[in-house]
Amino acid sequence: MSNAVLIIEDEATLAKNLTQYLVRHGFDARAASSAEEGITQLDDYKPDLVLLDFHLPGMDGLRALEKLRERDPSLKVILMTGHGSIQMAVDAMRAGAYDYLAKPIVLSELKLRLSKAMGEERKNQALSYYQKREALDGHLARFIGESPPIQALRAKVAQLLQAERNLVEGEPPAVLITGETGTGKELVARALHFDGRRGERPFIEVNCASIPGPLLESELFGYERGAFTDARERKLGLAEAADQGTLFLDEIGDAEPGLQGKLLRLLEEKVVRRLGSLRDVRVNVRVLAATNQPLELRVQNDRFRSDLFFRLRGVQLELPPLRERGSDILLLARHFLTVHGARYCKRDLRLSAEAERILLDYAWPGNVRELRNTVEQMVLLADSNVIHPAHISLCATLGRVETTEDASLPATVPHEGFKLDEWERQMVRKALEKTAWNVTRAAKLLGLSRDTLRYRIEKYSLGAPTK
Repeated sequence: MSNAVLIIEDEATLAKNLTQYLVRHGFDARAASSAEEGITQLDDYKPDLVLLDFHLPGMDGLRALEKLRERDPSLKVILMTGHGSIQMAVDAMRAGAYDYLAKPIVLSELKLRLSKAMGEERKNQALSYYQKREALDGHLARFIGESPPIQALRAKVAQLLQAERNLVEGEPPAVLITGETGTGKELVARALHFDGRRGERPFIEVNCASIPGPLLESELFGYERGAFTDARERKLGLAEAADQGTLFLDEIGDAEPGLQGKLLRLLEEKVVRRLGSLRDVRVNVRVLAATNQPLELRVQNDRFRSDLFFRLRGVQLELPPLRERGSDILLLARHFLTVHGARYCKRDLRLSAEAERILLDYAWPGNVRELRNTVEQMVLLADSNVIHPAHISLCATLGRVETTEDASLPATVPHEGFKLDEWERQMVRKALEKTAWNVTRAAKLLGLSRDTLRYRIEKYSLGAPTK
């Protein structure tokens, strides 16, 4: 089912024909023979738009329009009449009508007007939540780096984009983008959208970690007037606003269980249902998701739905941490020097050899985001066009690369016994403390994969100390 249209028309044959025509073209339509009957159906039917005849028995169209707008100010109403005049059209628009049609109704024209009304609302919803950015922000060319990991990532993204261009039917798969915080997951998502076939369509980003669960559900799927206490008018969700475009779900690992089920339905059936509604609305939306959490472990611990995980993982892209990108650190640092130097009117900045060595030796736990912020601070502190170590402020504790002493089991098992799980817990904790809770480096010290170590972190309920 799709958008709902309430037809208020006293001519039974015309009302029937309009209803059948709209249903055939993907709308959900219902007819009422008088204004009074139509108004009583508002709360139950919750239409997206009303087709309202002007000449009705009892209450006329203009009075009915006022009543409809009083009940739901966001409701779109298209007035129909067989006795058209310029003055009547002016009166209708002043009273809040969205559009005006003269009888006899041309069905193809009616369909165009309805499609425009629905599409315009989605467009307005998208623009009201997110200010449109330049498409250049998402181009693949903005991936800076020449290291093997970043070249492999660029090649894989380019393959995906080419496959999308060659797609004959259906929709491209969902993409799950994984990687540590600050590695550029949003940049990858924007490249997949703006360099792809949907580049001229909406790109809607939702951070699942920054919005409380109940509020996130209403933001994503929208709600009907009266769905809850503060729902004074209908609101379309961001999934509908992204129709024909891309919905980017950042930090998907933080989505609550109830929301996960609705996201699965969106992915599988391409429909959404607003809170308080009885109807499904079909949407054509491509879903991209990103997370810095080990979703496989969350699935094993029943904290993330396995069916949603596999549905999101149509294609998986893992972004390398900055410390594994070698000389890319200096390439990025010089790029950020140019960008921030232009912002603060400090041109021709360069790094000294000692500054370059410090940047290369640092572990960059915050990845590219941390490097960008560090370079901005360097630009602010610079008193010449050469950046020296004194201008660099790093988080020495978090970014220190250390080794740990060999951790092995006791040579003999004590008579009183030995708790292997407790020993393992202590060794995991010590390795994490030695590496300032950097999971990748701690995993290397212990000879484990990163996912295996994350599993043990959750198994033993370990957590980084709070400051």
